[in-house]
Amino acid sequence: MPQISVDYSPSLAGSFDRRELGLAINRLAVETIAARPEGCKTIFRATDPEVVVGQSERPEAQLFVQFQIFPGRSPEAKSALTEGVLALLAERVKPAPGERLNLAVDVRDIDREAYRSTAIEG
Repeated sequence: MPQISVDYSPSLAGSFDRRELGLAINRLAVETIAARPEGCKTIFRATDPEVVVGQSERPEAQLFVQFQIFPGRSPEAKSALTEGVLALLAERVKPAPGERLNLAVDVRDIDREAYRSTAIEG
């Protein structure tokens, strides 16, 4: 744990290295919320190409990172994680010329009693 989802606009696909960003996010989770390295699982998903923000006609892109973690981390640790991830994103992901990039990070506690996971070797 944690389960980490990164949803991003397809226009961003060539602007960052998913593996490198995923490893950086995982390292940050280990450093800020004491996650186990082998427990960090990050998945990347390209979203629908259209992002609509307010009433703007301007081209927009979005990158949203969501952490699902077991309860017990302090609000300060969660805040450090969100701020750290926002800094990573701003450093590593660049929008297309003329496009505005919206970045967001959310950290959610999940029910420890209901969560299960396993790995199957092929």
